[in-house]
Amino acid sequence: MPTNPCAERWSQSAPAKLTRTLRVVGRRADGYHLLEAEMVSLDLADEIHLMALGEDDREDASVEVLDAVRWCGAPGPTPDEAIAVVPSGPSNLVSKALALVGRRAAVSLVKHIPAGAGLGGGSSDAAAILRWAGNDDPLSAASLGADVPFCVHGGRALVRGIGEVLEPLEFEETGFVVCTPPLAVATSLVYQAFDELGAREATGPNDLEAAAICVAPELAWWRALVADATASVPVLAGSGASWFVECTAARAELAAGALVEAVAAEGRRAVVEACRAVAAY
Repeated sequence: MPTNPCAERWSQSAPAKLTRTLRVVGRRADGYHLLEAEMVSLDLADEIHLMALGEDDREDASVEVLDAVRWCGAPGPTPDEAIAVVPSGPSNLVSKALALVGRRAAVSLVKHIPAGAGLGGGSSDAAAILRWAGNDDPLSAASLGADVPFCVHGGRALVRGIGEVLEPLEFEETGFVVCTPPLAVATSLVYQAFDELGAREATGPNDLEAAAICVAPELAWWRALVADATASVPVLAGSGASWFVECTAARAELAAGALVEAVAAEGRRAVVEACRAVAAY
């Protein structure tokens, strides 16, 4: 938390969120799915730089997005790639968070977390704005997105409901290798596919994995690549498109290096990160 919640100039990191386990346990009458998930924060993070604007300021509120995502492998996109783009302006979750707390600001958002990765980059950016404004109400945070309440506090937690019920868990020193392919996977389509597939017994930590592969079949190819390169069973991060394996921090560096070589050998590109879990704010 900042010492001055509404400081005129303010900077903070916005850590990625990794969903280690995800169970869909029901559905509300309004269509929202009820979840039970374990989430952790990672040392992969966006940067938020903010200048508050008062009522008398003539400068317009704005969100400038600077892309600093680190791609490895092939130098450029292939025709079949569909990479999610971070919007600027009122459709950005930072703008929506500012509107929620009734503040105006000029924001520079440096993106290190890939968009559409299932790593909660946009949610964490919005959560940073809520921290700046001193708003830690989980219900209002959930109105911006299911991952936002967790991202406000970070660390490790069991998350229930539509994201608004948090049970903090003891911090664990954990390493991860995270691979984000150049795919855009719409969360709404994944949940739609989950409903169409019907109730089935989960075969892994993430109930959405089969549905995500139905929406984006190439995810299965990337899962196999990650498995071969790391000699581990990958897990889908949220609704995709990232795959991750859990290991010690030391092994994560070695496995990430092997995965980078495997991506390059296939003539493809991806974002590959060796990450560590980080504690709550």
